[in-house]
Amino acid sequence: MTLVEASAALEKQFGKGILKKTEFRGEITLLLDADSTRPALAFAKDSLGFDFLTDISSVDNFGDEPRFEVVYELYSLTDKIHLRIKRTVSEDALSVPTISDLWATADWHEREIYDMMGIKFDNHPDLRRILMWDGYPFYPLRKDFPLAGRPSEMPDIAFTKTAPLAGGPFVTAPSTATSKDREPRSKEIQ
Repeated sequence: MTLVEASAALEKQFGKGILKKTEFRGEITLLLDADSTRPALAFAKDSLGFDFLTDISSVDNFGDEPRFEVVYELYSLTDKIHLRIKRTVSEDALSVPTISDLWATADWHEREIYDMMGIKFDNHPDLRRILMWDGYPFYPLRKDFPLAGRPSEMPDIAFTKTAPLAGGPFVTAPSTATSKDREPRSKEIQ
C-alpha cells in the first residue's frame, strides 16, 4: 500500500471527520475531528497496517482556539510509509481518549504530554507525571510558562552542591591517549 492509498482509504471511511488534508514534501497530514480521531487511528492500525506508533506530541497554539493539538506519527513497517494524524483540543476540554490499548508505546508519550502540557488521556492505565514531581501545579511546555521557571516548594535535596565533572561520558583529560584510555570510568574497570 502507498501513502496515497492509505490516505484515500481513511478519507473514504472517515470523510466528514477529516477537517483538513495537507500534503507537503511527500508527507500527508490529516486533521480529524474529536469523534473520528480514535476510530481512525484504530482503523489505520488494524486495516491499513500502521503497526508502529513512532511518536505522539502536542502543540500549544497560544492565543488561538482551540489552543492545543495532539499529533500522532504512524509508520507501516511493511509498506515503509509514514502518516501524521492530528486533532485539536480546546482549553476548556483538556482531555482526549488514550490509544495506549492500541499501541503500548503510547503509554509514556501520553504521560509526557500530560506532564508537560496538561492534556489528560481518558482511560489511560497509569496517567501520572513522568518528569515533574507529583503535586507540581504547572505545565512547563505551555507557551505561557515563563522561561525562567516558577518558584516551587521543592526541597533543595537535589541541589545541595555542584555536580562533579569527572566521570561523565564527554569529560576527559587532554592527552595523546585514545578515548578509551582517557575516559575516567575506564580506569575503574581495569
